[in-house]
Amino acid sequence: MNTTQDSDTTTSTTASAAASSEAALEEAPPQPPPQPPPAAAAAASAKPEPLMFSKDPNALESGGGISFLTGSRNARFSYGFSSFKGKRPSMEDYFEANISDVDGQMVAFFGVFDGHGGSRTAEYLKKNLFKNLRSHPDFIKDTKAAIVEVFKQTDVDYLNEEKGYQRDAGSTASTALLLGDRLFVANVGDSRVVGCRAGSAIPLSIDHKPDRSDERQRIEDAGGFIIWAGTWRVGGVLAVSRAFGDKVLKPFVVAEPEIQEEEIEGVDFIIIASDGLWNVISNKDAVALVQDIADAEEASRKLIQEAFARGSSDNITCVVVQFGISE
Repeated sequence: MNTTQDSDTTTSTTASAAASSEAALEEAPPQPPPQPPPAAAAAASAKPEPLMFSKDPNALESGGGISFLTGSRNARFSYGFSSFKGKRPSMEDYFEANISDVDGQMVAFFGVFDGHGGSRTAEYLKKNLFKNLRSHPDFIKDTKAAIVEVFKQTDVDYLNEEKGYQRDAGSTASTALLLGDRLFVANVGDSRVVGCRAGSAIPLSIDHKPDRSDERQRIEDAGGFIIWAGTWRVGGVLAVSRAFGDKVLKPFVVAEPEIQEEEIEGVDFIIIASDGLWNVISNKDAVALVQDIADAEEASRKLIQEAFARGSSDNITCVVVQFGISE
């Protein structure tokens, strides 16, 4: 993410029934890695297995799995994730892949969190956002309202924990939630979710940028301002108009998500990624690059490698979820 701050961290993830692989990348266009083994298949109720990652901070970390959700039809899906520090001196991206039973229903949650000013906000979201969501009393019966309430309350909780820190930090959050036959996409910031339907790229989120006319109006109505400082920035500081954290920019920078709901049937796959990918690859190109790749982990790796080859200067994190419907 384009901000004026940096910090050091390492990337981390959890996933149900996951398999992991890695390949070191140098500061040059990456070479294709050895073909990874097929992702491990497991039922959604299987106990999550720990992922073993390289200690090399320049390694491309990846993994994935296969699972099922039960709605009026059985929705089979596979998922893969990859994350790479890239040309940045530190890693501020985190991501999450989690499959859980909530009130007797299987729920899958995928998220990409792109930190700025350090990694601690993104790490906090990875550890707490879905945990808070599945604990909400109305999560199953009024999912959209629960998502909005949980995103906003998680931001409040995080800011309360931040009171002892002098340096400000924040994070985007792009998430996809699978519940029954439905897909809920909730977005805060400029990470992005893109779907593929019948071979065409479908935007499932809209970036929160300060120069978006409705976002600019909201910020100015709250007493804030945006100015050009290499790019449009809230208060001359932050290049996104919504984020978790960023206490010095409240109430102008908010963590209220925009939510889009879709039927899973008809969606071939979705891509959730940080702006390290979207800064150099269009929605259309991203879909075209991976629509013929049957393995979700391989698809996520392909997108990371292509973004790096095209000159991305940011951390790059990507989650691909592929769908199949069986009667």
